[in-house]
Amino acid sequence: MIQLLTPQHWKDYELIDCGDFEKLERFGSVILIRPEPQAVWGKALPESEWQKLHHIKFKGRSATTGEWVKKNVKTPDRWHIEYENNDVAIKFRLALTSFKHVGIFPEQAVNWDYISENVKRFKTPSPKVLNLFAYTGGASLIAAAAGAETTHVDSIKQVVTWANENQELSGIKDIRWMVEDALKFVKRELKRGKKYNGIILDPPAYGHGPNGEKWKLEDHINEMMQDVVKLLDPDEHFLILNTYSLGFSSVIVENLIKSAYPQAQNLQTGELYLQATAGPKLPLGVFGKFYKTRN
Repeated sequence: MIQLLTPQHWKDYELIDCGDFEKLERFGSVILIRPEPQAVWGKALPESEWQKLHHIKFKGRSATTGEWVKKNVKTPDRWHIEYENNDVAIKFRLALTSFKHVGIFPEQAVNWDYISENVKRFKTPSPKVLNLFAYTGGASLIAAAAGAETTHVDSIKQVVTWANENQELSGIKDIRWMVEDALKFVKRELKRGKKYNGIILDPPAYGHGPNGEKWKLEDHINEMMQDVVKLLDPDEHFLILNTYSLGFSSVIVENLIKSAYPQAQNLQTGELYLQATAGPKLPLGVFGKFYKTRN
């Protein structure tokens, strides 16, 4: 069944408005204006309200890079926020990067809730969770905080370091950090005979491994899925596949999962979105996920 899901527990995050290819967001006490290619409609709030509310605006020099312009020089470049659901609480360091990101994708909180719920209900003691394309570690922190032995894999050393900072900030220990190409790592784990109770994939449309390996979603995602499902513990597991690509639909994700793992139980597919306080819904990727627990 196709679903539309939006985060429910984000006290430190708010999408205030979106439109005219921009979004107005609050992270903690800091309000940002950032580009948003999906927001092709008009803004719900008047431009004067956007200008009054925001503290910092990202102005692009190109399609991918730019600079942040502050209304007040005292506004911080780095600050902390917290996420808490019914099971766990974690903290993040946010920062203004030249790529318009701040170190977190808020819509992923929907998947974080799914991770903590599954880890908590597993009967396996110390279940093992693998987070691929793991970025600054939101899903890794949630899994570890819920009680899982967690392996975090990303190809960029700087974001793995950032994730480690988030681990320390959250008071969590013993996440296994791997600066690796995700597909190569999965193939090595298969040779080692490893099994995981939870696997999270949040692949980019394009990417590079630490040794120049190339990743292109439509070229490599089927191979990745065919391999990664072989790492699932057959008796108790969950898997999340999340994609942010304008060319991908939840039907494609459903087909990928059913092709790679026809026996998937409790399969859900759909679209993640953020609900703006001013009214619009901002679509931010499609997902597929399934789980199995012991009887």
